[in-house]
Amino acid sequence: MKLDALMTVILVITLSNALAQISPLLPEDYFVIEGDTIVNSSIQLKEVVLFQPLKFYNYDEAKRYVILRERTYKVYPYAKIAADRLNILTGRLEQIKSKRKRRVYLKRMEDFIYDEFEKELKKLSRSQGRILIKLVHRQTGETTHSLVKELRNGWRAFVYQTTASLFNLSLKDNYNPETVYEDYLIEDILQRAFSVDRLERQDTALDYDLDSLYQYWKENKPKFTPSKKTSSR
Repeated sequence: MKLDALMTVILVITLSNALAQISPLLPEDYFVIEGDTIVNSSIQLKEVVLFQPLKFYNYDEAKRYVILRERTYKVYPYAKIAADRLNILTGRLEQIKSKRKRRVYLKRMEDFIYDEFEKELKKLSRSQGRILIKLVHRQTGETTHSLVKELRNGWRAFVYQTTASLFNLSLKDNYNPETVYEDYLIEDILQRAFSVDRLERQDTALDYDLDSLYQYWKENKPKFTPSKKTSSR
């Protein structure tokens, strides 16, 4: 009798511990249909994005891709922040009717942008600056030159005092992965980085089809021309 009682206690304790380790059902774990709760037996899988394998003619071309990837990783966050700031800026300006208040707001935004980015942007190389100008176009849908023209005060500091004056680059450069192979590679780099959370995704403001890009450049990849000197910056 004592043995049976002991076994009963052990069994109750074991079941209690097992039940305590079972996580409560979450809303996504079940369906409710006409008052009946039905457990969801399916497994929710994370979306998997498959990319075409990259093919390089030789080591130098592969090395150039890796350098381009590192440059893109470096400057993409600035382009993303620029797009975020632009959305805030334009949204705020639409609410400000007074020209004087608009000038005051633009001056404050100018000071904020310059103080926030000046030191970091001055560390960028000319090649990184060129990619940044392209990515600003990707994220905002407008070239840096157009932004300067439309938002004179606020963006003048960001562009002229950091990008143009430092890199001596064309502010009219745009991002066109449909016709420029390097831009396509940048897009490929971004998409791969997004898929593994290496970079925070921000959809492009431009209109192009990724599948069409992959197919086009698979058939029309330009022949690799080695440069005399490949910079690591």
